[in-house]
Amino acid sequence: MRTNLLKAFALSMVLSGISSVAGAASEPHSSSTKQTISQQRAILSAATLGKGFGPQSPRDLGGLQGLNERSFGISPPFQEMNLCNIHFHESAEHKGGEFTRYAGDGDGRGYGTGFKYSGELKDYELSPVSSPIGKTVHGDLVPGDTIEIHFVFSSAQVSPGPTLGSCINKSINNPNLRVETVVGVLVNDPSAFSFVKLTTISNSSGRYQADNIPDNLGAPIEYAGSTTGPSYNEKASPFQVTWSVRPKVLKINILSLDAWLKDNIFDENHAHGVRNLVINPELLSPIR
Repeated sequence: MRTNLLKAFALSMVLSGISSVAGAASEPHSSSTKQTISQQRAILSAATLGKGFGPQSPRDLGGLQGLNERSFGISPPFQEMNLCNIHFHESAEHKGGEFTRYAGDGDGRGYGTGFKYSGELKDYELSPVSSPIGKTVHGDLVPGDTIEIHFVFSSAQVSPGPTLGSCINKSINNPNLRVETVVGVLVNDPSAFSFVKLTTISNSSGRYQADNIPDNLGAPIEYAGSTTGPSYNEKASPFQVTWSVRPKVLKINILSLDAWLKDNIFDENHAHGVRNLVINPELLSPIR
């Protein structure tokens, strides 16, 4: 059972963009439309009805009233936990603050959807780069793209590494989990914030920490939720996560992100897809 849990946890947010379809495996998603997303939400609602699942993520940070009272302990501040994983999604999974512009309905597998920076950028910030960055079958990253960065912390005695399997160990299968979230917009500007600097890790206090999470992006919005990613578009995540999402957007030098993708301890080389925004009040916690 423990082995199965480890595999499930690691796979739950490897975030490969492959949609695990529950109850609709015979319906391929060659394209995504508003009807497809509505169908996915209907399947999610039916799959969770009366099952006792806890609150889900991502969510609208400003407008949806949550009715899910399934309670679990809010995780300690991230400074009292161990950083265990860093990854990011193309477009913001959450909606709120400075990221409210809908990216579109996408492909039904987590790409081409989510939310984008709602502000304006200068022409020079949007100037093209000379070579593809993070290129996959879903495309590559270009100046002007929005990303949502997840700094994942665990109460377990763990070290930073690939996938969320790095956040648990054999001694504790159900650690407290926290995701500190920064939404960034990629710009072709060497004076913008460095992604390499943003993800610098230390262990001077006996805990692994991300020392350069910005403190000037507004008061984080904290709520109880779950793991994310498009594999949960049609089923609920069983994992409990304390979320802390900053409402302002950080401008990030796209070339520094390229450098990080080519050399990081998390084996990350591309942006992950996003889960549909969860809008069913029965699957959302009340925001504190």
